[in-house]
Amino acid sequence: MKRQILISVILVLASAAFGAATYVTDDPLVANLFFTALVVTIAYLVFSVIVGMILVRRIQDMKTRYTAMKGVSLVSAVIVLLLSLRVWVAEPSSLLVAYGIIGAGIAFALQDVIKNIVGGILIIVSGYYRVGERIAIDDRIGDVMDIGILKTTLMEIRGWVGGDQPSGRLLSIPNGLVLNHSFINYNRDHSFLWDEISIPLTYESDWRRAREIVLSILSTETDAMTAQAELEIERLGQRYYLPRKVVEPSVYIGLTDNWITLDARYVTDSRTRRILRSRLNELILSAFEKEDTITIASETMTVTTIRKPAPSRPD
Repeated sequence: MKRQILISVILVLASAAFGAATYVTDDPLVANLFFTALVVTIAYLVFSVIVGMILVRRIQDMKTRYTAMKGVSLVSAVIVLLLSLRVWVAEPSSLLVAYGIIGAGIAFALQDVIKNIVGGILIIVSGYYRVGERIAIDDRIGDVMDIGILKTTLMEIRGWVGGDQPSGRLLSIPNGLVLNHSFINYNRDHSFLWDEISIPLTYESDWRRAREIVLSILSTETDAMTAQAELEIERLGQRYYLPRKVVEPSVYIGLTDNWITLDARYVTDSRTRRILRSRLNELILSAFEKEDTITIASETMTVTTIRKPAPSRPD
């Protein structure tokens, strides 16, 4: 507070001194100095004292207050520069050239900021994504918590955490990324995803019985989600060209050199994929444990220990 008062007093005294000097001499330089000092003084009193100390200081959040103060300082500096140019450059043509050079310099220096502002406007107007939706962009994935004019805040998904669950970290994504990066929206027009579980069986296993068990579990556990997916796909077909998609659970058989593979495919909610996947694995394992003819295959490694021959005894 004392600092602002001291600077204000110095600026007012400087303006008054230059103003008094204009009555003593007709030198244009003195007049330009007076008007420049007057511009700086008025800008400081308006932006730093009135706006900064009275309005901005009422903001409770410290980060928001800091950002607001920086914005006020930037606006005041630009206004002072433009008005000072008007004082020192008398010819309109030269003034336009000066404004053009300054504008080009500002645009070059703030190109990332301008790009982020344009991206933020497109996100809000076009609805690329909304608060609450899950997106992936530039190898980052998260749930949208806030869409600002410059950046989007995400609750990070995955990171060091396995599966589609939050890590607890907040990600700040520049809005300008949507202009030159592809991004994925997990639930903009529908809430489901397709997921698969790969189950290896030995060649001695009854794969027909295993397939029957897995298909029965999938049908029971994903019945409600399957019905919802059918309705959502029907709505999608009204907006986009979307050929008929199979949403019913299915099991595909594959052969490898080591085992028979059952690839179980089903639909799941995009936010609870890991939970459903864990439950299905648990039910499948429990069901296979009751079957004597079904064995889950695995890679095995045989370790052979080579013993050194015992030293021969002397005769």
